Amino acid sequence: MIHINGLYKRYHNHHGSDWVLRDVNLTIPRNVSVGLLGRNGAGKSTLLRLIAGMDSPERGTIERGCRVSWPIGLAGGFQGSMTGRQNVKFVARVHGGRGNVQGVIDRVQEFSELDDAFDEPIKTYSSGMRARLNFGLSLAFDFDVYLSDEATAVGDRAFKEKAKKAFKDKVGQASLIMVSHTEGILKELCQAGVYLKEGQAIWYDDIEDAIAAYHDDTDTSQARRQPTPTNLPEAQQYLRLCKQEFDDAKAAFEQAKADNLIPRERKVFGDALGAARERLHDARRHVQAMQSSEDD
Repeated sequence: MIHINGLYKRYHNHHGSDWVLRDVNLTIPRNVSVGLLGRNGAGKSTLLRLIAGMDSPERGTIERGCRVSWPIGLAGGFQGSMTGRQNVKFVARVHGGRGNVQGVIDRVQEFSELDDAFDEPIKTYSSGMRARLNFGLSLAFDFDVYLSDEATAVGDRAFKEKAKKAFKDKVGQASLIMVSHTEGILKELCQAGVYLKEGQAIWYDDIEDAIAAYHDDTDTSQARRQPTPTNLPEAQQYLRLCKQEFDDAKAAFEQAKADNLIPRERKVFGDALGAARERLHDARRHVQAMQSSEDD
């Protein structure tokens, strides 16, 4: 069981220091897999790092009554000048003690499918290769809770299916806390959901309810947008918002295609992309019209 009590987190920079997470209180039961939902920048990856112990909160506590993995899918944490094999050997010694270190190395080498690159320095790896090594290394240990940050989006279609199956095999033996833009995988692997919104975390016993709440807020937010700003700076800001929305919708649609979702599920992403494209075109035309008016 994981208890999160009064958790606050922010990052200080020259843009200001707004709270990413603000007074988050959650209890994640044992043997319950949880999907994390929220807009880009809502704090999903931040919360995973905090649960893993890779980052520290400004205030509040996280109590882990179980063994928690590092976030699978985040490719950081490796020593760049060491080879994949050497990195795996080091981690195996730290986590495995006097256990079968060579067995861990063999399992990671087989699962990651890096072939000869397994004996090349990590700094020569692509981000996808790093993520595959991270994935294989995480699954080589028996954690009670596995953290996943878009881990099933790594690699080609065959590797994605392999990753999905690996998670399915773990369900029942362990639980997951996962971030994914593919709602199908959340529905397939998770029972409960957490919706991160404006720094707050809202718990739902059913992942379907969490997804519905996320969609309701997204649709409402889009409906409240001002389609015709009255001056050029506002129009340009609205155009930037529409461009970000379009980029997010396009990425989600491409991921749905790559995951080979059935047509009915893929249509949801296609419809969202079409609507975002239309809003972007309208916003661009509006900016162009206002710029022409100012030039005249």
